[in-house]
Amino acid sequence: MNIDTNTRKKKCSCMSCELRNLTFSFLDEADVQKVCETREEKSFSKGEIIHLEGDPIRDFKYLKTGLVKLYKTTEEGEEQIITITRPFEFVSNTNIFHEETYRYSLSALEDSIVCCIRIELIRELILNNGKFALNLISVLSRTSENIISLSLEIRKRNLAGRIAFVLLYFSKELYHSRIFDLPVSRKEIADLISMSSANVIRTFSEFRRDGIINANGRTIEITDMNKLEVISRRG
Repeated sequence: MNIDTNTRKKKCSCMSCELRNLTFSFLDEADVQKVCETREEKSFSKGEIIHLEGDPIRDFKYLKTGLVKLYKTTEEGEEQIITITRPFEFVSNTNIFHEETYRYSLSALEDSIVCCIRIELIRELILNNGKFALNLISVLSRTSENIISLSLEIRKRNLAGRIAFVLLYFSKELYHSRIFDLPVSRKEIADLISMSSANVIRTFSEFRRDGIINANGRTIEITDMNKLEVISRRG
């Protein structure tokens, strides 16, 4: 018996993807099918580079699973972390629409899966679908605002307040647990909060001494959430 190949076409997984609800809800089924047929899911091991600052922009990216850091390398060769991105957040920003190369580097903090959609297709969809274009711009703008807001929240605090804020961010926003493995080193935390590694290490020791946290290598247990929140607010 002959079966029409169209009836055997595998259903596009993009139809039920969380990203469609977030951003692609204004695309009809035919356009979603285009995305599905051209997208590529790429796996990256912990520590692996996803793209480097200056690499040509070829894809529109969002994080499906894992954890990644967006960072810039200074003239001295030091990394300055811009933000840490969770699943179903974009790792592309608005500059992909008007520039040819990435402004920032991106690497995996954990084993991660990144969904990559050809930038030419995204630009085509923007030109042909005004509602999709406005929604996408809105989502990307919120992403940029969140990055700025996180940076401002950190920098308006003193040293102890900054570290308390970051630990609470990891606990409540990333891992939803009092016990978690730090996704970054003490040095990277220092880069994120614009403080020295020595100050970060000393503050961790003070938090342990005061019974606020337990620390074993990268494993952190917040033992006094209330006190940590007070330090963060007062910072």
